[in-house]
Amino acid sequence: MPDKDNKPTFTTNDAGIPVPSESHSLTIGPNGPILLHDHYLIEQMANFNRERIPERQPHAKGGGAFGHFEVTADVSQYTKAAVFQPQTKTDVLIRFSTVAGERGSPDTWRDPRGFAVKFYTSEGNFDLVGNNTPVFFVRDPMKFQHFIRSQKRRVNNNLRDHDMQWDFWTLSPESAHQVTVLMSDRGIPKSWRHMNGYSSHTYMWVNAAAEKFWVKYHFKTNQGIQFLKQDEADKLAGSDGDYHTRDLFEAISRGEHPSWTLHMQIMPFKDAETYRFNPFDLTKVWPHADYPLIKVGNLILNRNPSDYHTEIEQAAFEPNNMVSGTGISPDKMLLARVFSYADAHRARLGVNYKQIPVNKPICPVHNYSKDGLMRMENSSDPIYAPNSKGGPQADSMKNPEVATWETQGEFVRQAYTLRRDDDDFGQAGTLVRKVMDDEARTRLVNNVVGHLKDGVSAPVLERAFEYWKNIDSHIGERIEQAFNKGKGM
Repeated sequence: MPDKDNKPTFTTNDAGIPVPSESHSLTIGPNGPILLHDHYLIEQMANFNRERIPERQPHAKGGGAFGHFEVTADVSQYTKAAVFQPQTKTDVLIRFSTVAGERGSPDTWRDPRGFAVKFYTSEGNFDLVGNNTPVFFVRDPMKFQHFIRSQKRRVNNNLRDHDMQWDFWTLSPESAHQVTVLMSDRGIPKSWRHMNGYSSHTYMWVNAAAEKFWVKYHFKTNQGIQFLKQDEADKLAGSDGDYHTRDLFEAISRGEHPSWTLHMQIMPFKDAETYRFNPFDLTKVWPHADYPLIKVGNLILNRNPSDYHTEIEQAAFEPNNMVSGTGISPDKMLLARVFSYADAHRARLGVNYKQIPVNKPICPVHNYSKDGLMRMENSSDPIYAPNSKGGPQADSMKNPEVATWETQGEFVRQAYTLRRDDDDFGQAGTLVRKVMDDEARTRLVNNVVGHLKDGVSAPVLERAFEYWKNIDSHIGERIEQAFNKGKGM
C-alpha cells in the first residue's frame, strides 16, 4: 500500500524495522521446527497475548465519540470556570455505556446508561461522570460494591440472577426512585442519541467573587427522548448485540451529528441548609419548580474514534478532575468516587494513564510525578519539592482553595439527617402518579412483572410486592395481580 507520497510502504516490527514475511515463521527447512529467535513471530504472539487490558468493573460495555461544547448563554455570575464563559468552545469526548454487562454483553439490556463527558479545557481536563438518570440506587458508597455485585453474575453458576437483584433492592428502600426509572420506558433508550445525560450528583460552582452555588448538570437530548419496548430490546439483544454502538458510529458517519443542550439547576449556597430534601442525597432530585433549568450551551458529537481501543477503551473519566470555578459537594457517593475512579484507572491502565493521548490535557502539565509503568514523558530535575532549582511552585494566593464548605460533628456511621420531605418512596411515587401517563404505567407494570417472573424466589417476591405498594399502592396492587394472574395461566 502506498503512503501519502505514493511511495510503497513495508511491514515493520514495532521498532520500525522491515520484516521479511508476515505470513511465514522462521523454521529449519519447510517442514522443520520454529526457531525461537524469530523475534517478529515472538513479538506478534506476545502482543496478541497482551491485547486485552482489564475491562472496567461496572460500565464495561460502551462506545463514544468526539465533538465540542459551545457556551451560548452567560452564566459567569455563577462560575468563573473558563469552559463555561460566554462563546467559549471546548473539545469534548463522551463515552456511553451500560452498567452491569461485560464488554461482550448486549447494548439493549435493561440497565442504566453511563454518560461520561471529558472537557479538554484551557485550565485542564474537566470530567463529568454521570448516567442517563438523575438519581442512583444507593446514597452511601459502603453499599456501592454490594449493589454492583448484585447486578453481576453469581459465584456458583456464573449467571445473572433477578432474585439476587430484587433481594438487594427490596432490602435497600432508598433504591426505589432509581428502580422505578429503570423499570420505566427510560430503562432501555432507543439509542444513546435519544437519551438525556445527568450529573446526578450535586456539584459546586464558584464565581469570580468567590460566591458559591450548588449545581446539577442536565444534558437534554436534541433528538428527543425515545425508548425500546422490552420485546424490541430482547429481539435486538439476539440479532444485533452492538445496536447502540453501531447506531452512534453510523449516525456520525452519515453526518447526523447528535447534540445535547446543557442546562443547569442552580441553588444558592445557603439554601442547602434548609431545603426540604437533602440536596446532596443521590437518590433524590431537585424539583424543577424549586430550581428551574438554566440553559448554558450546546454539545455536539461530530467525530468517530479512529481506534476504539486507544481512544475509547483507554479513556479514563474521573470526577476529581475539577477545574477552577467548579467543585464537589458533601454528596457521600461523590466523595467516594473522587477516590475510586482514579484508583480504578491506576489498576486498569497503569499509574501514568493521564499520559495516554486521549486522557492528556491540552494545557501544560508541571508536576513532580516520576517513573512508573508505561511512563510516556520524561521527568526532569528537580524531582522534589520544595527546591531552589527553579521547579514549579504551588501558589495558594493565585489558586486558592475556594470550592469548600464547613461541617462539624462526631464520627458516625449513618445516613444523611432527614429533612421535612425526605423519605425513600415519595419521589418514586410522584414519578409514577404525576409524570407517567396511563400507557407508561401499564408498560411499567408489564416490565416489572416480566422481570419478577425470571427466577425471583417467594420471600423476595413478597418483599417486591410490598416495595411497589410503598411506591404507589395502586401500582403495587396491579403488579401483584398481574404476576399472580400470569402464574395461574
